[in-house]
Amino acid sequence: MAQEHLCFRDAAPADAAALARFARAAFDAAFGTLYAPRDLAAFFAAERSEQRYAAQLADPAVRVRLAERDGALCAYALIVLGKGFAERPEPQPARPVQLSQLYCAGDATGLGLGTALLDWSMAQARGWGGDAVQLSVYSGNRGAQRFYRRHGFAHVADIHFQVGAQRDDEFLYERRLP
Repeated sequence: MAQEHLCFRDAAPADAAALARFARAAFDAAFGTLYAPRDLAAFFAAERSEQRYAAQLADPAVRVRLAERDGALCAYALIVLGKGFAERPEPQPARPVQLSQLYCAGDATGLGLGTALLDWSMAQARGWGGDAVQLSVYSGNRGAQRFYRRHGFAHVADIHFQVGAQRDDEFLYERRLP
């Protein structure tokens, strides 16, 4: 069996279409059965479109790291510097960083990509001078909750996440930075 080649790189504007396709497929694979088709389509149009990723890639506060296996996108992380969650109880961090998206293709799990992308996210947050990294996790996603707790995150609040007309229960996780 041929050895796979894994590499990491920062996303470029030309990656917007591939990123949108991958993000929709990853979200659909993980959560698609939870939503009515109309709600999922509305969410994809608003939050996982090529135009949305193009705008994010042009925003200096947004950073995206891609993982590729044999030249094909297999995981990514998207962070937003200076963005937190208003639902977080006091004390609010002064310089939050939101880990907005961290997705890995199902056939690429177990390769350490999630940990590598999380480590990159934490390094970016520290380098920017962030004092906390925050993220939301679907309340039913026990695997992701275990992953983030293993990496020093704590559940600090119950929040909501909108997908079309459906409102999901989510958990706000946070890791303070020294």
